[in-house]
Amino acid sequence: MNSVVSLSGASLKFGQRTLWEDLDLDIRPGEFFAVLGPNGSGKTSFLKVLLGLQKLQSGQATLGGRAVERGSRLIGYIPQQKSFAADTPMRARDIVGLGVDGHRWGLRLSPAKANHRIDELLEVVGATEYAKVPVGQLSGGEQQRLRVAQALATDPQVLLCDEPLLSLDLHHQQAVSALINRQCREYDSAVVFVTHEINPIIDYVDRVLYLAGGRFKVGTPEDVMTTEVLSDLYESNVEVIRANGRIVVVGLPDATTHHHTHDHELAREVA
Repeated sequence: MNSVVSLSGASLKFGQRTLWEDLDLDIRPGEFFAVLGPNGSGKTSFLKVLLGLQKLQSGQATLGGRAVERGSRLIGYIPQQKSFAADTPMRARDIVGLGVDGHRWGLRLSPAKANHRIDELLEVVGATEYAKVPVGQLSGGEQQRLRVAQALATDPQVLLCDEPLLSLDLHHQQAVSALINRQCREYDSAVVFVTHEINPIIDYVDRVLYLAGGRFKVGTPEDVMTTEVLSDLYESNVEVIRANGRIVVVGLPDATTHHHTHDHELAREVA
């Protein structure tokens, strides 16, 4: 199967620090691909490369066989969850509408067609009942459902997700993860899901890119999320425990070891 995302000999630096180098990667349509690692390891920068917002130091990145470019219609993007101000006047359906035709210049969809598409998307993400509610009055989980709907408006071939579960409770994490997985499986979109915690999506992930200390490992969760692999990446003793279908990583090294800020706990259910 042809890849929809491809990186060849890709290298990226931040100042004098190498985030990764010589990365060769192909992501297929319908693949749920997770990008994991500590804060500062280059997870969000990886998305910026695919969005055309960050240039590689070397190598190349392509989408659908063409060089990456800003504003590609192949991409849907779900940003990190940030709450709208309580007095934001836009309604839920207005937010989704920005994804339907807010990007268009000149000739736009007819109001009837746009409203029909908005209604479809609201139904897909389970947001119909609060379609006319001002977004500032919605919960974080409800707002994030709208961002998912907005990202799906163009039937993207690639769905980029930047820590979309941050600040959500377990119920909303599960709901948003399921929506993203549905797009992957039913509509054959490639999902690139950046996260510091694999457990909410462990049942969906096909492969993992783990970034740490300027190094990386690509493979299935079973191949990458092991004591041996993470200890090698961190060049320090890290223990991976599997329990009840979840992954617990113990003994993550001090942040100064790799010159980046790290996740908050040394032992937590993360990847």
